[in-house]
Amino acid sequence: MTREPLERGISVDPGTVAEAGLLRSGTGASGRGVRATVIIGVTGLALAWPFLSDFTVSLFATIALYAIVTAGLVLMTGVAGMTSFGQAAFVGLGSYATAWVCTSPVATAALGAWVAPGLLPWIGLLLGAGLTFAVSWGLGAVTLRLSGHYLPLCTIAWGLSLYFLFGNLAFLGGHTGITGLPALTLFGFSMASPRALGVLAWVVLLIVLWGLSNLLDSREGRAVRALKSSRIMAESMGIDTARSRIKAFVLAGLLAAISGWLYAHLQRFVNPTPFNLNIGIEYLFMAVVGGAGHLWGAVLGATLITLLKQRLQDWLPQLLGASGNFEVIAFGLLMLFVLQRFPEGLWPSLASRWHRWLGAPRLSPREAMSKPADADTHPQPRGFMAPAGISIAETRSQAQLLKASQVTRRFGGLLANDSVSITVCAGEVHALIGPNGAGKSTFFNLISGVDQPSSGEVQLMGQSMTGRPARDFARLGLGRTFQHVRLLNQRTVLENVAMGAYRTGQAGWLKSILRLDRREEAELLAEAQRQLERCALTAYAGASAGALSLGQQRIVEIARALAGKPRLLLLDEPAAGLRHLEKQTLARLLGQLRAEGLGILVVEHDMDFVMNLADRITVLNFGSVIASGTPAEVQTSPAVLDAYLGGVIEPEVIERS
Repeated sequence: MTREPLERGISVDPGTVAEAGLLRSGTGASGRGVRATVIIGVTGLALAWPFLSDFTVSLFATIALYAIVTAGLVLMTGVAGMTSFGQAAFVGLGSYATAWVCTSPVATAALGAWVAPGLLPWIGLLLGAGLTFAVSWGLGAVTLRLSGHYLPLCTIAWGLSLYFLFGNLAFLGGHTGITGLPALTLFGFSMASPRALGVLAWVVLLIVLWGLSNLLDSREGRAVRALKSSRIMAESMGIDTARSRIKAFVLAGLLAAISGWLYAHLQRFVNPTPFNLNIGIEYLFMAVVGGAGHLWGAVLGATLITLLKQRLQDWLPQLLGASGNFEVIAFGLLMLFVLQRFPEGLWPSLASRWHRWLGAPRLSPREAMSKPADADTHPQPRGFMAPAGISIAETRSQAQLLKASQVTRRFGGLLANDSVSITVCAGEVHALIGPNGAGKSTFFNLISGVDQPSSGEVQLMGQSMTGRPARDFARLGLGRTFQHVRLLNQRTVLENVAMGAYRTGQAGWLKSILRLDRREEAELLAEAQRQLERCALTAYAGASAGALSLGQQRIVEIARALAGKPRLLLLDEPAAGLRHLEKQTLARLLGQLRAEGLGILVVEHDMDFVMNLADRITVLNFGSVIASGTPAEVQTSPAVLDAYLGGVIEPEVIERS
């Protein structure tokens, strides 16, 4: 198969593709420039640190603590799409846990015989992490079931609850708080001064950013990115979206607790005030102003808000001639300005300006291709890849892949599907056709686990799938595309296709964060690259998926489905938006997959495409099967002619005319 026909249909400005791909993937001149800026900034701060005033050192230490919390919000809100106003409460959990362990007579008496006094703060860190893990997991299991405005409202509710809990528990000092916390000691070195503890805070921040960057550049990171805009697609790729949301929520809570632990030993005093709702809103301000979808935006946002708050508290009373929390008003106006002028935050805008200032040349789409590091070391087969441990011969021998029996779906009084039965076998293309509104897409959702039938049964690979979610269908070898394209438009084509290979990987969050998944990640990206080559999209691997034409995006969805090495492929209008030559190339690809043992069920409105490709055709009308058979049989069916043409033309009518 050549790649010319598919490439001929592309309608993308090369400069747009190159800039979108490079800015978002962190490669090329822009990525190098941003990294250089970060390295210069961190190095400059490290060199200047011994010469900064005590006040400036304390200010920068506070910025680091705020940025740790904000980085968690970037993951949870900017990437995963879960808005939270309650992160300050988790900061409080980390602070109060270490304060109680270090000062409570009960805790010190219980631990004194086993733990040296200098280790008590580290026991407090473990206690704070454990409490935060338990509380955030419990709250997440309840809260994250909600959507829309109910989720942020719920975070406000439990944020306020924890704040008042801190102030009303006598053993935590009530509203007065806890004083006399000991200084941290690390390897025998005292960190009693903000200058020493500030260094630790920045080191922790850099480790956090490194770990989160590793996570987002991984199989699990792609799953997290899908939570914000396309959870249905993610489930169809085999991702447990509910579990991924809870993990992101818990990780953000743990980062807040670590920040709270450092804060407690920086201040050597804890009371409820720094953990109220207003501070939680400030954390969200920092994430949005800096760039909610960008990790270094957390540092930028924390720096800007902290410095502005400090200065405004000095300037505004002098300007207005009265004291008060006028900075809150200024923050509100700032938020309106940023949301209107910089909807993605300041960091991506600064990165784009830096790219233009460098004068980096624009590349062609082929030059902008983002190729995985180890791709050259892997073979590039063009044939069908059977699932791991299953040969093509075995795939062919499983005659019946899908069996739907008397499947019915009702939406209130609307009967969308009425006792629909269909089978798909290995090595065949089965087409599902019908007029608009016939119930084809609804049936697709029923046999892929996106929706559940009101009655009837769906069997996949001989297993009953009643009541099972879409991810279980994917794990058994079902791959699918969607009627309305579901891609991560801001990510590269390669990343989108690699998401289809999610279920073939094993590495979890911890391995991803510690960068222990690189071998597996290289294999997943190599598989994605192979499918891109197979679908003639190699030249656009580094392009932003949203920059491609609609027809090209549909081919990306097919490549993504193939990356999961499916046994059964469901294609919902794959030829829509393709030109004539592109349709011919797609038909050849599907014919090749059929010859290699893959079962294919396709919904399509292009009758020429269907009749020349399908082995069997099932016709739906008003949710019911009106015909089923070979293309020749379906074309002569009176019921089909009636559904499509409004009635059968009688021979005598033709003679009279």
